Amino acid sequence: MSMIPPELENGPSSEARHGRAHFLQVFLSQRPQMEALVNRRVGCRATAADLVQDLFLRFWRRPLVQVEELSTYLLRCAGNIAIDHLRSEGTRGRISHHWQPEPDANCCEPQAALEAGNDLRQVEAALRSLPERTRHIFLLNRIHGRTYAEIAKVMGLSQSAVEKHMMRALEACKASLREPPSGTAL
Repeated sequence: MSMIPPELENGPSSEARHGRAHFLQVFLSQRPQMEALVNRRVGCRATAADLVQDLFLRFWRRPLVQVEELSTYLLRCAGNIAIDHLRSEGTRGRISHHWQPEPDANCCEPQAALEAGNDLRQVEAALRSLPERTRHIFLLNRIHGRTYAEIAKVMGLSQSAVEKHMMRALEACKASLREPPSGTAL
C-alpha cells in the first residue's frame, strides 16, 4: 500500500504536489528523530508514534506553511506536541486524583465501597439541583482547575460573586452528605 495519500497523486497543481511531496519526504526522513524525541519526553514508544502520526495529520490537513528549515521546524513541533500531551495527562491525573478518596484501612470492605458510592450519588444529586450558573462555576473550579479570578473574568462576574457561588455549591455538597440517602432505611 502506498504511503502517499490520494490527494498528493491527484492534487490540483504541480507546485502544490511538489510542496506536498517535499513535506512528505522531509517528514518521513525526520520521523525516527521525532519519535525518539517524543518518546524521551512521554516515556512510551506507542504514544510517541501516535503523537507523531497526529502531528503528520495536522500538517497534512492544512495548507503548507513555508519555513526556512522544515526538518528543524518539525522537530520543534514534535517537542511541543509531547509537552501538550504531558500537560493534558497531568490535568487528567489531577482530576482523577482529586475525586479519589484518601486511602483508608476500610477501603477494600464492601460496606465502605457501598457507602462511598452512596456519598458520590448524593453529591452528584446535590450538584444537579444547583442553579446552572452555580454548578458551572463549581465545575470550572473543581474539575477544570480554574481560579476564581479566571472564572470571574470569563463569566463577567466579580470575584466576590464567584466566591459566593462556590460557597453555595460547597454547602450543598456538605449538606447532601449529612442527609441520609433517599430511600434508605435507618
